[in-house]
Amino acid sequence: MTSLEVRRGGIGLLRDLSFKLSPGQTALVTGANGSGKSSLLRVIAGLAVPAAGRIDWRGSAVHRLPPEDRGEIAYLGHLDGLKQEFTVDENLEFCRSFWKGREPVEPLVAEMRLESYRHRNIRRLSAGQRRRVALVCMRLKPARLWLLDEPLTNLDTRGTEVVIEWLKGHAAEGGIAVVSTHRPKRLETAASIEVAL
Repeated sequence: MTSLEVRRGGIGLLRDLSFKLSPGQTALVTGANGSGKSSLLRVIAGLAVPAAGRIDWRGSAVHRLPPEDRGEIAYLGHLDGLKQEFTVDENLEFCRSFWKGREPVEPLVAEMRLESYRHRNIRRLSAGQRRRVALVCMRLKPARLWLLDEPLTNLDTRGTEVVIEWLKGHAAEGGIAVVSTHRPKRLETAASIEVAL
């Protein structure tokens, strides 16, 4: 990204922000609440247009990417994006089918300790359980770029460790990640650079 400016509701949040990530790198975006972390991730995902500057993915402005190239980007925001009346299994199967995922579901379910909840409707899960399901759904998308907005929210110690290991594994396979957090110390072992807002 080059000379990026991000505004929300007419208020400037970020100005003249530039950084570049190469395969195998993870950026931690840190800053106080309201500093623009979530807005930045939405712009990187192509869900919002920057006020100025440019974000490129494979040489094209991200908000102008054709659908086939958008499949390389996985975004998980504050909302889990799960179907509340579906069971855990139904949500996971929907995500895997929709994104033509190739990764097997079983190991991810086991890592996130969801085996006991697979036939339970999402609306009957705790916030932490829903977050774990959403993270598994994100993993089922065969994406090279992960954009995770506060992924550790509502996770216990074990869930946090799993996310850190997933980030390290994604980087080891040449993936790229941008992760916003107000808990940088928990994620610093997975980070290549820190972008402080």
